[in-house]
This record gives sequence, structure tokens and C-alpha cells, in this order.
Amino acid sequence: MSLSVSRRLAAVTALAVTAAGLYAATTPAALAAPAAPAPTAVSAAPAPPDIPVANVKAHLAQLQSIATGNGGNRAHGKAGYKASIDYVKAKLDAAGFITTLQTFTSSGATGYNLIADWPGGDPNSVLMTGSHLDSVNAGPGINDNGSGSAAILETALAVSRAQLQPTKHLRFGWWGAEELGMVGSKYYVNSLPAAEKSKISGYLNFDMIGSPNPGYFVYDDDPTIEQTFKTYFAGVGIPTEIETEGDGRSDHAPFKNAGIPVGGLFSGADYTKTAAQAQKWGGTSGQAFDRCYHASCDTSANINDTALDRNSDAIAYAVWTLGAATQVPPGPSFENTTDVAVPDSPAPAVTSPITVSGVAGNAPATTKVDVNIVHTYRGDLVIDLIAPDGTAYRLKNSGSDSGHDVIATYTVNASSEVANGVWKLQVKDVAAQDTGYINSWRITF
Repeated sequence: MSLSVSRRLAAVTALAVTAAGLYAATTPAALAAPAAPAPTAVSAAPAPPDIPVANVKAHLAQLQSIATGNGGNRAHGKAGYKASIDYVKAKLDAAGFITTLQTFTSSGATGYNLIADWPGGDPNSVLMTGSHLDSVNAGPGINDNGSGSAAILETALAVSRAQLQPTKHLRFGWWGAEELGMVGSKYYVNSLPAAEKSKISGYLNFDMIGSPNPGYFVYDDDPTIEQTFKTYFAGVGIPTEIETEGDGRSDHAPFKNAGIPVGGLFSGADYTKTAAQAQKWGGTSGQAFDRCYHASCDTSANINDTALDRNSDAIAYAVWTLGAATQVPPGPSFENTTDVAVPDSPAPAVTSPITVSGVAGNAPATTKVDVNIVHTYRGDLVIDLIAPDGTAYRLKNSGSDSGHDVIATYTVNASSEVANGVWKLQVKDVAAQDTGYINSWRITF
């Protein structure tokens, strides 16, 4: 992770970018309502694999060995960085990826980005996963950022082992000169023609995911990517917090600035773990998440195996869920674009109706609900789909999510409902001080 220009002490405003291709591929299963009939997420994708942490650590051991043999680091312009790129490229070439070595110049030295494409998938809908591979000059950079680089490498190799045939085209990237200001990833994004940028439906970034005194932080940029990670961690009983320490300091920033939906994970750098966080996650309060951040002691001994294991599995879950879900061809859609104010708590819930007609039989098990709500604190909102017979399907619960707006697609099993009739989007603000409005919503059968 590159050095901070200024500390961020509050949650940042989310950039909520509509990306229909990304949203159509996933539904947060944790958002299903308990009411009968229970809505269920629909995905025909293969189950995400458990990433063997021993494999990830074996890659880290190789990166440590490379650093040890090349002056103690893997920094831009140094032999250790080029050897790191060569190691990753050889693994991917052998696994059947199509690799491209992109060169650039920074600080008078040649830099390298490695791009790896998995054959197949929709070339017009690309899910990209990336990490920076360079270290600082001071040390080998095994947590920062061997951890992210090794985890996405092993995830890519898992794609190959599974011979995955995703709906989306999967692309992985390892960036150079991040520590000099995200130089490599900026070069990659800026070199893409506008038409190619528009094909990237989402970018997932992983920078420092094995911190020795770890936290579990999720980027709060794109709502669907964010919820995908939250769903995974909720499923394994690990609470998360919104990531603020590294916002704008890693390789997701150039993608975000180009209007591409982004998300990712982070286990903490030189911020101090609070007592509340230590109670939640274990570890030591009053101590940095990574005391060896940007230091010579960021070696293979500077890794928490549990954090590395959990985050590696979460990466695979996101790649499989966001990239490999089987899309169902959409049926007829109905939309309401009339703004409906959502009053502050304790006001009652508001609804926005859509009258559906001309659809034979019942709604499908893959009924899609696209939601666009403008709101200053989306954690305040509870959102339901109300069927014509009054049955409520929970789309979103309230929570401590400080991001702005709800721009997402939910898939609901509404197969017990007659399609024709008046469907309603119901929104309730359950906490004070923040307001917004339903901008639009659409139901697709």
C-alpha cells in the first residue's frame, strides 16, 4: 500500500456506479427474508473452493526467497521485482492463462504489470481482480503486498484447476510501482481505450490481507461487491468493518476514478487496533494492525495465517459469485421512475408501485428487482418487495453501513406469486438524521 497523503478518520462517501452486468451476476443470500415463502438467491454457479492457505504461504515463501536473494526487497526497478513477476507469470502460463507483460517507465526505471486472462466468458463483461506485487525498498513486502498477490495467484490457479467456465470473462492483474503512487495500475487504466474500460464490470483489489494483528475491513465503494464480501464473512461468523485507512491509497483508485465499480478487502496497516476491535477480532489493542508496515521486518514471519486463510477464501467466493453465476435471460421488465421521498425515522414506510400486466402465470424463481435509492446513510434503510397479495420479500436489512445510496439488483424466488398485479417497493428509514428518496426501481420477470 502506498503512503498516505492525509489520514481518513471517517467513513468515505461511497461511489455507487450502476453496472448491470455486475449486478445481474450475484444476489446477496444473507439479505433473504425469514417470512414465508422465503426469497432465495438464485445462482447456478459451481460452489466456490476453499483456497488452501498452505498453497498461498508457499507463494509467499517464494517471494521471501526472491527478496532475500536480491538485496532484501522486491521494489520497483530492482531485480527482486522482476523475479517476482517472472515467478507469477510462469505459474499462470503453466495453468493455461493468457498472460501479457506490460511495461512502463517510472523514476528512470522500467516497471512491469502482469495481466492474466482466463479463456472464455463474455468479453464484454470483464471481472478483474488485482494486487500490487512490488515492495518498498526497506524490506521484502510479504504482507504489503505479497499477501494479496499470493492470494489472487492461488485463486487464479483454483480457477484453472476447476476449469471454471464463468459467465463473465475473468482477468487478473499484478501491478508494479504501487508504492510510488499506484503508477502501474494508473498506467494500465489510462492505456485502455474507452470501449475497453466500459467492458470492466468490476475490479476487486487486495492489498495487505495477512496483517499480524488483523482486522477485517471491506471497501464500501460498489454496493454489490461490498455486500458479496459481507455475505461471505457473515456466513463464517466474522464481523467486518468499513475500510477507511487505505481509501485512495491502493490500486482500486485508478479504476474507481475511471468510473469502474470497485471493491476489496484489507486487514490493516499502521493504524492502531482499538479495544473494541480486539474484543471483536482478537489480537492486541493499542498496537498497529501491522507493526512492520513498510519496514524491513515485513517478512514471511509477519503474516497471520488465519487472516490470510479467511481473506483468500473470501477472494475465491467473490470471484466465483460475481464472475461465474449463470445468468438467466430476462423476461419483461416494468419500471417506476417517479421519485418518492423517504422520510426520516420515525415516519412510516413509503412505497412505490408498479402495475404488471400481460405476463402469463406466476413470477419466476429468478425475479429480479433493480433498486436505485438516493440516501445519505444506507444503513438506516429496510427494503422489501411487496407482492400483489401482500407477501413481503426482504431485500435489505438495516445495519451499521455508513455508505451512501442503494444501487443494487436482488434476485427473489417469487414463483408462488401471480405475476400480474400491483407490486410495490417498500422502504422504511429506521434511524434518525438521514434522508433520501426512491429514485427508481424495476422488476424483471
